[in-house]
Amino acid sequence: MPESEVLGPVDYVLLEFHEDRLTGRAAAAVADLVERGIIAIYDLVVVGRTTQGDVYSLDLADTAGEAVGVFRDLAGAQTGLLDEEDLAAATAALEPGTLAVLIVYENLWAVPFVAAALESGGEVIASARIPATDLMAALETWDARRPAEMTS
Repeated sequence: MPESEVLGPVDYVLLEFHEDRLTGRAAAAVADLVERGIIAIYDLVVVGRTTQGDVYSLDLADTAGEAVGVFRDLAGAQTGLLDEEDLAAATAALEPGTLAVLIVYENLWAVPFVAAALESGGEVIASARIPATDLMAALETWDARRPAEMTS
């Protein structure tokens, strides 16, 4: 199967930010991944919850300020994969006084691997994502145990 007919895995991430800590670095990092062809953005939405608990969304094309940074350049990423129910679930997860970026993206780096697996008759029978925080905690535990295991 030609790579042009294959899609990479599509994931979503909901990143919550406290409004007073926005730097724009996350937006720049996402833009860099897009520019390098590592991911493709399907949908990108910014939602928030005021300190009073009211829910809002931002129109990135009309939003000024450094906080949204390069996310503004991705304002057109709206394929329709996200619906009102998804946005309601995202905003329900937010703490008051925070905003979040909900991003649906394709892992383009995986396309050659997926194509090769399909051509070889392979099929995905299970898939999961290990959250980065869980991985970091597991590696810290492993690093802490490793010297003791090496000396025994």
